[in-house]
Amino acid sequence: MTTTTLAVLVPLLPFLGAAAGLLLGRTAPGFVRPLAVLPTLVAAALAVLVAFRQGGEKPIVASTQLTPTGSVPIDLALYLDGFAVLVAVLVGVVASCVQIYSTGYLRNDPRYPSYAALVSLFTSAMLLVVYSGDLMVLMVGWEIMGICSYFLVGHYWETPEARAASLKAFLVTKLGDVPFLIGLFALAADAGTFNITGILGSVAAGGIEHPTLVALLLLAGVAGKSAQFPLHTWLPDAMAGPTPVSALIHAATMVAAGIYFVARLLPVFAASAAALVVLAVMAAVTMVGSGLAALAQDDIKRVLAYSTIGQLGYMSGALAVGNRDAAVFHLMTHGAFKALLFLAAGVIIHAAGTNSLAAMSRMSGLAKRIPDAYWTMTVALLALAAIPPFAGFFSKEAVLVAAEHTALGESDIAPGAAGWTVLVSGLITALLTAAYATRLWLLAFRGRGAEAPDHGREPIAMNAVLWVLAVPSLGIGLTVGYLDDWFDGQSLTPTVTTAVLGTGAALVGGLITYGAWRSLRFRSGLARIPVGAVAAHPHEGPSATEAEAIATHAPVYGDIAAAPDPADPGRLLLGPLHRHAAAGFHLDAVYSALFVRPVRAAAQLVAFLDREVVDTYVRGSGTGTRWLGAAVRRAQTGNVQTYLSALLAGSVVLAIAAVVLSNVNAGS
Repeated sequence: MTTTTLAVLVPLLPFLGAAAGLLLGRTAPGFVRPLAVLPTLVAAALAVLVAFRQGGEKPIVASTQLTPTGSVPIDLALYLDGFAVLVAVLVGVVASCVQIYSTGYLRNDPRYPSYAALVSLFTSAMLLVVYSGDLMVLMVGWEIMGICSYFLVGHYWETPEARAASLKAFLVTKLGDVPFLIGLFALAADAGTFNITGILGSVAAGGIEHPTLVALLLLAGVAGKSAQFPLHTWLPDAMAGPTPVSALIHAATMVAAGIYFVARLLPVFAASAAALVVLAVMAAVTMVGSGLAALAQDDIKRVLAYSTIGQLGYMSGALAVGNRDAAVFHLMTHGAFKALLFLAAGVIIHAAGTNSLAAMSRMSGLAKRIPDAYWTMTVALLALAAIPPFAGFFSKEAVLVAAEHTALGESDIAPGAAGWTVLVSGLITALLTAAYATRLWLLAFRGRGAEAPDHGREPIAMNAVLWVLAVPSLGIGLTVGYLDDWFDGQSLTPTVTTAVLGTGAALVGGLITYGAWRSLRFRSGLARIPVGAVAAHPHEGPSATEAEAIATHAPVYGDIAAAPDPADPGRLLLGPLHRHAAAGFHLDAVYSALFVRPVRAAAQLVAFLDREVVDTYVRGSGTGTRWLGAAVRRAQTGNVQTYLSALLAGSVVLAIAAVVLSNVNAGS
């Protein structure tokens, strides 16, 4: 079987699994779990086989025209280069882990069949984006992911938070997709094709007439899909969905799509120095702002959500300095440890019965109750904080090295200003990342108080997946030398300067946070609270636990926690900034004032005009017709003498009028 045939099967198998799962979900529920897991596992295995066959060599390109469309054709095309095949492996592995984990996590959920089918469709759409060689076909996968995210984030539709979060995610990403689609059309109009190979050839030949405009339009869509400032606000609220969905969105699909798109079309963006500077500034604000916000969150999943936004900022920063090797390398390592972080968080939520870190900090024995989640999350947090030799260290240092080279004028792709912007913000974010990672670990696993409630042992499928993902979180960074052959050959090896600065910043952030926690804990002495105040009653399963945690933990969604932890180091480190950081620096309030309220006011005005003006004319025409009908009906007496008298009177009136008019005309 040829490599192209295998590549076609990779996105096709999850799609067929989704279709079969939806059809058999009610009639044959026993087939739902195999149809969810097996097609995705086979697709992951085929993606690995495609990657080895491609081998990091010359891209494999294949295309066939779908249908004549005029001057700009649309092709069903494959483009398999080193980036595509490696990202496809990441998507397949993470999606397989999520599907296996979900069989235990949602084992008692009656909506599991539709959930599993949507996850498979989500996976298929992302794989279509990764392998596609035509921008219009890529756009199909891009939009399917947006639709799937709407339904998956709103899985717990009985909670108002989930309903609002799903709608917000859909609207914000669609807001970015409008200029994105315009940018695609403008790019295709200049290049004369939607085919990626043709577009890159046109860029190399200088055939793009308005590179800055095209790049900025495309960046709007990327900012929405990959949750970059200022369109990032949907991602923290999307934590109202099931935890496995969060792992899939944050690690391998949706948000990864925007980064991958820019990496695939980096020459288009590199054709405009202004666009790269804009991307660098966007990445810098995203990194630092999300790091501060993560340090103030009480919900464990929202901490990880802001963490994802910050790590995506690193990837955008690498692209802004023209190094897509570093960006995709960090995308891969981040996918491994972030999937592990979310799936471990699901186990923690099940064991604690709450999303709240403040509540967890008042429990003792949580680490002993869930040793698998404890050890694997510790590995993932070390990778997130970029502590050597964990995976995040190598990929984050690759980003800092790229920024350093650009800042020192050693790059002919991006301006030095972009390099300095990414380098400085990256070092600040390294300190903040270690700080909020340390804070999360301390509050979740070093609590003091009543024993954590016992909700039963987690299914083996959930714990096994954690250890599977712990392997790449620990060791994938060590493959950095081997991956050079799969990428463009840009340096991914840490330098002494960036290694010392980056690791030093991480250690400082972690140590300061630990010192603040120790000091506050010594001074305050945590009060013991009844276990029942957290979640003492048993649940049917993990999904029921999380649904209740979402429904009852109101402070997670916009307000500061009502019962703050007195030993929370985030409050001490942020000081007066904590209140603003916890609310996401009030960006949602700004959007509400600038967009939501004016739109609602305009809608109310339109409703008033429709009701009081348009409906008045409609009602008036009906009333006038009714009155005229009533008047005419009164004249219908049924008396022949009356009719003859009226006819005679009318004739006399007409005769008099005719005589008067003739005299007037004669006189004139």
